Amino acid sequence: MEQIYKYIEDHASTPSPALEWLVKQTHIRTNHARMLSGATQGQFMHMLTKISGAKDILELGTFTGYSAICFASALPEDGHMDTLELNDELEDLILEGFERAGLSNKIQIHIGDCKETVLKLKEEGKMYDIVYIDANKREYCEYYELIFDMIRPGGLILADNVIWDGKVCQDPLPQDKQTLSIVRFNDMVSADPRVESVILPIRDGINVIRKK
Repeated sequence: MEQIYKYIEDHASTPSPALEWLVKQTHIRTNHARMLSGATQGQFMHMLTKISGAKDILELGTFTGYSAICFASALPEDGHMDTLELNDELEDLILEGFERAGLSNKIQIHIGDCKETVLKLKEEGKMYDIVYIDANKREYCEYYELIFDMIRPGGLILADNVIWDGKVCQDPLPQDKQTLSIVRFNDMVSADPRVESVILPIRDGINVIRKK
């Protein structure tokens, strides 16, 4: 399977110099480089943004900014992205990456608790074409309910890590909070008549959800 993933990544469009720089810096300056989206997933996000014609994007969980750059680089001139990150120690690296990508004017980073920040954005009347969920796995269901009314009809919710290293389909099911929360999230989405959805086995799984 690793050979297949490598083949797929080798045949995706080449990441920009800014993304290549960010990958190196993430390995050097953090202990969690495996959390990076990577070239295949990043290109998928980039293309989906273009195909959908999205102009406004919300991201829950920035990490070092790889996925934000992939999304925002596909936005039109008048597009905008809000990205939320809890860890303030990553802010300098994130902002440097945005600057190198030439996207500082399109992306606004909000440092703080995701749920609290989403509530503030909701109070401001913010609406989005795409919402990408990649924050605390134990809170996916709460995020989904919080952001649902902020998605325009026909808009997309993308939820990352929904295969969770295969744990979601193990028998017996692991009883850790992260696994149980993701299973509950996937079940909730598949039963929600307000949406249509499909889980794609890209990296650790992406649930692509379209609001009707």
